[in-house]
Parts: sequence; C-alpha cells; structure tokens
Amino acid sequence: MRFKDQLQFVRQNMKKNKSRLFMTVLATAMGCAFLTVLASVGFGLQQSIVDRMVGDRLVTSISVYGKEQQDGVNRQLTKENLDFLRSIEHVKSVTYKQFIPQPFEYSSDGQALPSENMQVLDFAEESKAGLKLAAGALPRQASEVLVGYNFGQSYEDSEMPDQAAVEAWVGKTLQFDVLQYVGGKQERTAVSVTISGVKAAPAKEWQLDRTVYAPVELRDQLEQIAGTRLAEMRRPATGDQEAYEPPGLDTPLYYTEVAVIADKVQQVKKIAEQLREQGYYNYSIADELSQMNVMFTIMQIGLVFVGAIAVLIASIGIYNTMTMAVTERAQDIGIMKAIGAHPKVIRRIFLLESAMIGVVGAAVGTLVAYVLSMAVNWGLPVLIKTFMEQQVPEGFRFSVIPLYLTVISCTISLGVALLSGARPAARATRVDVLRALRRDI
Repeated sequence: MRFKDQLQFVRQNMKKNKSRLFMTVLATAMGCAFLTVLASVGFGLQQSIVDRMVGDRLVTSISVYGKEQQDGVNRQLTKENLDFLRSIEHVKSVTYKQFIPQPFEYSSDGQALPSENMQVLDFAEESKAGLKLAAGALPRQASEVLVGYNFGQSYEDSEMPDQAAVEAWVGKTLQFDVLQYVGGKQERTAVSVTISGVKAAPAKEWQLDRTVYAPVELRDQLEQIAGTRLAEMRRPATGDQEAYEPPGLDTPLYYTEVAVIADKVQQVKKIAEQLREQGYYNYSIADELSQMNVMFTIMQIGLVFVGAIAVLIASIGIYNTMTMAVTERAQDIGIMKAIGAHPKVIRRIFLLESAMIGVVGAAVGTLVAYVLSMAVNWGLPVLIKTFMEQQVPEGFRFSVIPLYLTVISCTISLGVALLSGARPAARATRVDVLRALRRDI
C-alpha cells in the first residue's frame, strides 16, 4: 500500500466519527495552548525585565578601576590606557569622570546658587554611550556646560522640578571664580559659561543631580588659569599645616571612574575577559545578569513541565480514541491482513492517524495561545490600572511566545500523540484475521 493510499485511508476513517475526533483534537489543542501560554509568561517576564536592564547603559558598561603592575594595582589610568580600551573590538565608547576639586560658588543673573561640584566629561564619548538630556544640547565649546536635572535647587528641596523649570536653565549664564595662590596671596579669576543643556533626571527617584558638567576644553582653560592639574589649589603653609603643591601642568593627566561601553550586551563578558587578560581590573553588572537569566531559565523549564502535564492528560483522550478505532476497524484490519498487508503498514496507518490528531491539535492550540498571549498583554495592564491603581511600565509584556517555544510545544504535542497511539497501533497488528472477519475480536 502506497503512502498516499495510507493517508487517504486514514482521512476516510477519521471522518466516520467526527464528534469523537473533534473532542480529542480539542483536548490536545487545549493542552498545547495551556503549555504555550504558561511557558510564555516566563519568557515574557524575562524579556520585559532583562531587556529593560539591557537597554540601560549600566548593563553594557564595564567599570575599569585599575591596571595590574609589578608593585601592585595602579588605579590611575592614563590617556594611553584609554586609547587601548577604545581600540578593543565591540567597544562603543570609553567614558570617564574628572573632578575639579575647587569649591566653585556659582551665580546667575546676580543670584547666588548653591555651591556644587564640577565634573569633566568627554561629551563626544558620552554621546556615543547614549547620554540623555532633559533639555537643550551638549556643550560644543569651552564656554558651555551641562547642568544636572536638579541644578539650582537648595539642599532642603528634594522634589523634582517640572519640565518648564528645567528648560528655563538653557541659555543662562553662570559665573564663578577660579582661586589660585600667587606669591602666597589668594587671587580670583572670574569665568563665565553658558548652560547649553540639562542632563536627564536620575534613574532613581531619590537621587538628586546638581552637578555642573564641564567639557574637556573648559578643563584645559581652568588648568591654565590655576597653573595646576584639574585647577587644584595650592595651599600655603599656615600654622601647623604644611604647604601643598599640587601637580603642575607638566605632569600627565589621570582619569578616574573609567567605563568601557560595549556595543551589545552579548559582548560584555568577552570584553571583560579580554581586559582581565591585559591586567585591567574591572566589574560589570552583566556578571549578575547571567545569574538572573539562569533563574528565569529554571522558571521556564518548570512552567514547561507543568504545561506538559496538561498535554499528557490530553493523551488519555488520544489513547482512548485510537483504542476505539482499532476495535471498530477490526474487519478492515482483517481484510488488509488477508490481502497481504504487512504488520508495519497497519501500525503505520494508526500511528499516522494519532500523529494527525496531534498535528491538528498543536496547530489549533498554537493559534489559540497567540490569541491568549495578545489578550493577556492588552488586558492585564488595564486590570492592574483599574483595580490596583498601579501603572504598568510602557512596553512591558507579560507574555511572549518565541518561535522555539512554539516548536517545543508542537513537538511535545506530536510526541505525546505518537506515544498515545503506539500501543493501540501495536494491538492492531495482533488482530486475528478470521475473528476480525467475523466482527469478533
């Protein structure tokens, strides 16, 4: 019997009892849908939680805090070190922070502002790393600076400003004095800069950012005024305090809080290992993220296991259907044996029937699972907002069905269907020809 004829025989037999076949396919579809939707919750939570972290610069960032040397760890990285870090493959940018140690007292429009720290940033590298602004633009010259989202607020005021107040800083002029000692006397040099933009609000609501962010060109200008690296003040001897002479302009610049930003989160581990091989001490949140992925993987396996139980329950219906099919078609089996049909062909026919039940059930179940997944992603945020008065983050997805989850679910459904039909198919090969033709098994 040709394979085409076997399929035709199976289709004809499946049409004889449509109601029983429908209920069996329905049970298989429900089991497959339950498996897919249940497991999709694990995938959805992983994607929504981990991807939100991955989108954060912190996850693609590798903090470099020193380089191993013969006499220990040198925590002061030089320009040569930064150039090497930028030369590594898949490194998008290398950022750093330099603190100007002078306590600048700022004023704008004749009004005194709280004294704040000044940090030097390489805005070209920060732009590559994805620095976000709340208003304005990045500084492009020495006479422009960027200010923090909470700049100008008093220390007693911990509330976040509104957008109008933030935008009002753009274009304003800041004045401050650079202090230096000449011949034992303190001198002041007035400096004026323009606020070109305001940095985005801190990621954590409890954080307040009042810092002034200066470009490299302004740092160089302040160093020329003070005559020292990072415009650090000289300190004359006073009483029991010795004089202090900071590094001069002839000494190399050192960089602190250096961060290597990878172009993809998948490259973070590889870059970190390469840095360790070169003697650079580093740390990345991606190291902890791998542990989170393991946790989600375990949860997904558990959910797939629980969902598979529903498919196994559906297999009882398939087994019952195929057992009834063998009983009802005993005469047909006898005729096939009488005309010389091989037992393998008979077994194959019944396995084909159980496989078709599994395929149709898996297809219907997968379609239902996708519909339920879309309903969950649309309906749950509405329910949470209505009954719990909580706002779900934009783009958060509770259920995600990746292609391989669909393949796994369909494979499990088909495998269970074949296993369920294996015993009835084996029983069909043992049907006695004479008794089958008498309709008596």
